[in-house]
Amino acid sequence: MDTIGTIFIAACYGMGYGILTGVATNLLMGFTASPSAIPFALVNVVVAVVVALISKAGKKGFNLPKAIVAGLLLAILCPMVGAPIRIFLFGGLTGSGTDLVIMALKQSGQELFTSVYLGAVSGNLVDKLLSCVLVSLLLQKEAMKRSLNLA
Repeated sequence: MDTIGTIFIAACYGMGYGILTGVATNLLMGFTASPSAIPFALVNVVVAVVVALISKAGKKGFNLPKAIVAGLLLAILCPMVGAPIRIFLFGGLTGSGTDLVIMALKQSGQELFTSVYLGAVSGNLVDKLLSCVLVSLLLQKEAMKRSLNLA
């Protein structure tokens, strides 16, 4: 759920503002919570690009079907960027809950990259899909549309 702000801004205001929000979020998290968040700003760039492009496609903004597609795409694409960061900077483990899945996959005989990638996909399926759906539902509310001048 750490990308919900990036998703919201990218869906409402486009790619540039989404990227800015995502990078700023990771920098802020890096300075206030854990420096390990900073390199993962690249993942938030992917989030902003995907959501902005899907949101602009066709009409009706970031509706529920688009949110589901975006969430599923992000669940696959974000680990493609995040897995190499996890491996090269942190040896594959960052102290998150996903580490349990990664360790189980590694213990089952999977290669490190496969373990990290599949572990991240499993976490992202819930995280990114839920974040996209929540933003979509929020944006469908008439009061939100009016306050954002989207109506």
